[in-house]
Amino acid sequence: MTRPAVVLLFGGRSSEHSISSATAGGVLRAIDRDRFRVIPVGITRDGAFVLEDDDPAKFSLDPQRLPEVVDNGTRVLWPESATTRELRVRRADGSIESLGDVDVVFPILHGRFGEDGTIQGFLELLDIPYAGAGLLMSAIAMDKHTTKNVLKAADVPVVPWVTVTRADLGADPELWQRRLRSLDLPVFVKPARAGSSVGVSKVADWNDLDAALDIAFAEDATVLVEQGVTARELECGVLPARDGGRPRVSLAGEIVVTGREFYDFEAKYLGVPGVELVCPVPLRDGELTEMQRIAARAFEAVGGQGLARVDFFYTGTEFYVNEINTMPGFTPISMFPKCWIASGMTYEELVTELIEAAL
Repeated sequence: MTRPAVVLLFGGRSSEHSISSATAGGVLRAIDRDRFRVIPVGITRDGAFVLEDDDPAKFSLDPQRLPEVVDNGTRVLWPESATTRELRVRRADGSIESLGDVDVVFPILHGRFGEDGTIQGFLELLDIPYAGAGLLMSAIAMDKHTTKNVLKAADVPVVPWVTVTRADLGADPELWQRRLRSLDLPVFVKPARAGSSVGVSKVADWNDLDAALDIAFAEDATVLVEQGVTARELECGVLPARDGGRPRVSLAGEIVVTGREFYDFEAKYLGVPGVELVCPVPLRDGELTEMQRIAARAFEAVGGQGLARVDFFYTGTEFYVNEINTMPGFTPISMFPKCWIASGMTYEELVTELIEAAL
């Protein structure tokens, strides 16, 4: 029996390039080679598609040397039209060879130019099936301001926020300063379209706001200033429904941070002390049910395709949705897989389900 060909697409042009590359290491190790033929395709930081090594160890997450896709001189040549699915590679010496027909693409890209609908639109133009969220869901969930508006319209609770651009600040700085300072301290300043806490700052003194805005504007032209809340940070995984039912929601996990201001990039990926990902986390009667209900509602509100990790603030009485990640961290120790493993799936089964759903 011919095994379906899966293109594992990773790296990319976003600031989360290395995290995507590390995710590739975990997925390469987990894909069932008896069922699927794997074609690893990396995207360099400059946007070149290269044929990568099928070597999970090459992309291990090492805090001393974050993995990346380096230009090796090859170029992956995508199908010329939607009438064929043949993938080819041009070697460094100029020779061209066929990699065979592609059955499905598994884009494990984080951030812009990958998780935002960009690559999904490209694949739809070529009529190639792909795993994960579709174009519209990806675009909505990538933009924090749009996500909050969609969730608010669907009666999903979110914390207060103000969205601002440099043009806004330049046109009427006093007005926008008043609007921003209408929020209670502390506030979190975030790029609208970035992940992995890149460009995020916690502001406890209004004198520090301008510097935090500069950091966020370096990542995106639109920035959110979001009300801080005293709350636990809980997360759960969501997968689409089966047989017409409701979306499936995993058990809850919790990010326990001690000795740091918040769960920043270093805490997420560089192995600094004082951070623990706990799953499952005990909740009182009714709390898990309510969290899962809100997570399913949020998932449906933004499109309900592929997969998502829904992040919450829980004050002890209220659940607020913080973000929806359509391609969450996917290494074996990341929260999304951890919560599904705690819910009864293996990491390998999770990878297989996402690929088979796309097929």
